[in-house]
Amino acid sequence: MARLEYVRHRGEVADRIRLRRGGRLTPLDGMLLHSPPVADGWNSLLGAIRTRCTLPDDIRELAILRVAELNGAVYEWRAHEPVARAAGLTDDRLTALRAEGDRTSLTPAQAAALRYTDAMTKNVTVPAEVFEEVRGHFDDRQLVELTATIGTYNLVSRFLVALEVGSEQGEPGRGESLSPGESLSPGDGELSA
Repeated sequence: MARLEYVRHRGEVADRIRLRRGGRLTPLDGMLLHSPPVADGWNSLLGAIRTRCTLPDDIRELAILRVAELNGAVYEWRAHEPVARAAGLTDDRLTALRAEGDRTSLTPAQAAALRYTDAMTKNVTVPAEVFEEVRGHFDDRQLVELTATIGTYNLVSRFLVALEVGSEQGEPGRGESLSPGESLSPGDGELSA
């Protein structure tokens, strides 16, 4: 069970979240709504990351899934896998995002973004050679967007794991891996942050 009850209420903040999500609230939203100001800011930030950035969709989803893998956020992985597939990430590329996955199927830009995601998530400090490699694939705006995406989804995954969001829906526990290709039922990509 989630560590706190989900909030299901009406109001301006909940309505703005529903608007971004196509009319529904997710378990993540229900947890965030304990603090309407936090939920409102979160909704605005995630809306910008997901819909108003120039970062290619495959790179955004690669970073989100890698953060989920590194932080043991199974709910986040399951929510974003369908989105990643729609962005063109194949089984081979999804497997590459797992702990010891074979990375040979990744494009050079994807491999650079993966190394950048690992550095930011595991160590916070990014070595110069990793930054220069990623800089070779993205313009300044996209570098800011990639950095913000990685930082934001570290926030998302840590929030989900700490409060055990989604655990009552039969989600695997923290640290369990899903097999490549295992995902939520059709339409559940809407559960993503």
